Amino acid sequence: QVQLVESGGGLVQAGGSLRLSCAASGRPFSTYAMGWFRQAPGKEREFVATINWSGDRTYADSVRGRFTISRNSAKNTVYLQMNSLKPEDTAVYYCAASTRSYMSTYSNEYSDWGQGTQVTVSS
Repeated sequence: QVQLVESGGGLVQAGGSLRLSCAASGRPFSTYAMGWFRQAPGKEREFVATINWSGDRTYADSVRGRFTISRNSAKNTVYLQMNSLKPEDTAVYYCAASTRSYMSTYSNEYSDWGQGTQVTVSS
């Protein structure tokens, strides 16, 4: 089991930037992929980005080119740098640890979830 604690959410104007952090503890950090998902009010949770142990990344089409996922194994932390934010990026953002070492865009392949952090982008 992995414990995940997110931070870095907040209120930002459109066009601004935020960086989310997710500190992990429990299973050895290098053995599993990590992901970010988000859920807007009234909508289902959706995939945002994922990274595996070797640094390979995959992004949702809606954020590609604006968001960057990274991981620091020495700190057991994964980050989501969000640039050029849009009002439609407003959501609760969740960090998740996969059951596998490979990347996945499916939430059911992630076994452990953080508590979520609110990101609000004003127009």
